[in-house]
Amino acid sequence: MRFLDLLRSAGIEIRAHKVRSALTCVSLSIGVAAALYTLSQVASIGRRYEGALAVIGTGRFQISRKSGYIPKGLSKGLTLGDARALRQLFPQLYMVSPVVSRGGVKFGDGPFRSKNVRVSGVTEEWRRRDWVAALRGRFLNSRDVTEGARVCVLMVPGGWLKRPFWATDTYVSPYQTYIKKHDMLGRWITLEGHSFLVVGVAKEPVREKDPRWFHQSWGEDGTVLVPITAYEQNLLGSWEKAADSADTIDFDTGDAATAGLYARRVQTALSYRHRGEPDFEIKDYREIMAGALKQIKSFIASIAAIGIVAMLAGGIGILNVTLATVFSRVREIGVRRALGATRRDVVAQFVVEALLLGALSGVAGSALGAAAVLLGSPSERQVEAFSPLYALASTAIAVAVSFVFSVGPAWQASKLDPIESLRYE
Repeated sequence: MRFLDLLRSAGIEIRAHKVRSALTCVSLSIGVAAALYTLSQVASIGRRYEGALAVIGTGRFQISRKSGYIPKGLSKGLTLGDARALRQLFPQLYMVSPVVSRGGVKFGDGPFRSKNVRVSGVTEEWRRRDWVAALRGRFLNSRDVTEGARVCVLMVPGGWLKRPFWATDTYVSPYQTYIKKHDMLGRWITLEGHSFLVVGVAKEPVREKDPRWFHQSWGEDGTVLVPITAYEQNLLGSWEKAADSADTIDFDTGDAATAGLYARRVQTALSYRHRGEPDFEIKDYREIMAGALKQIKSFIASIAAIGIVAMLAGGIGILNVTLATVFSRVREIGVRRALGATRRDVVAQFVVEALLLGALSGVAGSALGAAAVLLGSPSERQVEAFSPLYALASTAIAVAVSFVFSVGPAWQASKLDPIESLRYE
């Protein structure tokens, strides 16, 4: 039989058993959708990881206070003095950036008030990494830090380019609305009652294009950056013990090849300054990213497992359909063999029918998977990429599954004795 005749025959058989064919397609379609979603996720992770590395730096580390450590009183803890010492000891480092911050800060601009702003005390080196914002005005400079100048930079969230359906209820604070509608550059604002001059307004990119998918979101209305010395002089929280305490110190060698060497040197230098107290820890930023990746990969693994199970269920469905078709058409097989059809013709007849079911399942599953990829994602930090090639690959998988599970019954059908088949009722 010609291939078109085989397709026509397969189509007639599928239409004659619509419910059976539809039920078979359902599970296989779910498997195709899961496969398409998994392929898109994996490709998206690779691109986001490369983009994130370019932003954070390949030789970057974060020094933080050791969680759960009980101090012995020999060390002051992590301080701005530690950052200054590291900069002096290792001038070749690309970045040494201490950060101290607090949430729930009272913000004021004229009659407008907000009680939930996060203020971060930083130095001019903070901008050397993670900086993807469009800046109006200027950033904090070394003179601001040295003098403890009451100046600040407002960070404006980028929002969505096209808000996904699941983000329709995302909370937009009055603070964010206010700073987007007013030109804040050059204004005097108040932070905890202290006046600060806005010297810069930095607008972050839209979430779909923001490579910092790994960065933390604190949940406050917005973020204001001030010189770390001005923070210590005016905004220090009552719970912060040392006047020059730091929450974290990020340092970057600028080169992945020297990262391990300087990590050991920094460890030694800080151990000496802290009098042997192990009250701090140094983490490679790639390890921090790995933690975020682990959560994403576990989600992908769950989707892939669902896809595999659905594919197997669909394959078993194809097997059952092919067996049922063979047993219902034994006499027809005998007639065809008596008229000169070869065993290959018989195999092709049943395999093409299964392949057509697989192709229909692939099209339906690709549509379902594309909708899942393009219209939604598991978290706000993941706006997935989609390529038609993934749909073709997923459909090809469905067709391959159909072929594998249909060959056996089709081969058994081709081995039926023509005379016995003609007698079959």
